[in-house]
Order: sequence, then C-alpha cells, then structure tokens
Amino acid sequence: MIRVNGVSLAYSRDGSKKNVLDTVSFEVGARSSCAIIGPSGCGKTSLLFLLAGLLRPDSGTVIIEGSPRCGTILQNYGLFPWKTVSQNIGLGLILQKRPKKAIEARIAELLGDMGLRGFGNHYPGELSGGMQQRVALARALAIEPQILFMDEPLSSLDALTRERLQNLIQVIWRSRRISMVFVTHSIEEAVFLGQTIIILSNRPARVLHALDNPEAGEEGYRQSDRFFQLCTAVRTILGGEDSGQQA
Repeated sequence: MIRVNGVSLAYSRDGSKKNVLDTVSFEVGARSSCAIIGPSGCGKTSLLFLLAGLLRPDSGTVIIEGSPRCGTILQNYGLFPWKTVSQNIGLGLILQKRPKKAIEARIAELLGDMGLRGFGNHYPGELSGGMQQRVALARALAIEPQILFMDEPLSSLDALTRERLQNLIQVIWRSRRISMVFVTHSIEEAVFLGQTIIILSNRPARVLHALDNPEAGEEGYRQSDRFFQLCTAVRTILGGEDSGQQA
C-alpha cells in the first residue's frame, strides 16, 4: 500500500519559490496499478519522483508499507550507452552483489521474456526505441521489484509499438503481481493500464479526481463501452482544466 498524505512541493528559482504540488493525497493498493495524468508541466514527474524517493516533500508524507524493492523507469529509459544490453539489464544485480552465474541466468531469462534474445551484446544506440524500452523494463524487473515506477516510458514510440508494449506491461503487472505507478499524458494509456486514475490540475497540482477503473488491462477492454466512457470522462475533466487556465 502507498499512501500520499497532503504532499506539497516547491522549487526554488531566481530567489523565489515556485509551488509545484499542493496538498496532494491519494492511495495505491497493493498489487494494483495507478495512472497519474494531468496537463503538461503540472508536476506529474515531480510527484512520481516523490513516490520513488528521489525527492522529498516540503510538507505531507509519502508512506510505503513494508520495505519493498522498487524499480524505476525514466522518460529517456536511463540506459548507459557504453554498456551492452546484457550489461544494462544486469546492473542492479551487480550492485546487489549477486553471484555471477545467477546474474547471467537472470539476464538470459529476461532477454527471452522481452523478445531480445540475440541482442545481448548490442549497445542501446543500435536498437529501436521500442527495443530500448524493453531493455529498460528488463533492467527494472531484474531485481524482482514489488513496486514499479514509470515516468512516461512509452511517450516517444509510434502508436502500434506503444500499444504492443502496453500489452506487455499489462501481462508483466498481472503475472508478477506487482504494484505499478506510472505517469502518462495519454488518456487511452491511463484508462487501459490504470486501475486507479489520478487526474491532476494545472500547477500547483492538486488532485481533481481519483477514478476507479477495475477493468484496466483486461482482454478486450480497449473495445468495450466502459473504456470509451472512461476516456471521455477523463478527457472532459482535463478539458475543463485547460479551459480554466486559458480563461
């Protein structure tokens, strides 16, 4: 369980503070998925960084029950260009000082799971964007996290590749029974993958709505009436927020 209680955050710039998040509160259940969506520049990434422990709030608390292993995937994938695919995937395991044979076996398993068999000795620059994303996903999964944080990981991909990787993420989430929190600017992606959809306002961001979406990730959900209805609801909420900013 992740609990966000009254979290506020401001950045100092030019001698003054700029408010980013304003008393944000919500919960993410164990082994559930949560999509965070909102206007561009509203503070979605800052909120994710708070959840992942990369930033600390000015006020309020972020409570994660237990001491779970967490994996994080950044917007640019965070791959080291001078390391091979296998070396990138195994980095977390090396830092954990796992035995060499165990690391090699885990890398081989993930290369197969991600459809990357035969590319272990390639470098990130030799791969397509979709393949780089799968490498980043494999590296995050290598440490067998209980929680996976993702910051717009599919934003630079074409529509078909993006949909295929959404399906892959959905399978991984359900089969490995992990919690998943991700930032997206795609309404359809938020509705397809997020059992809870947190809709943020313009900066300083506050929670406009927390929508329940229990059918997220189910087979055929993209073609269902419920999917289209919820996409319309999210679009209407975000559209009202954009109108308010322009007024």
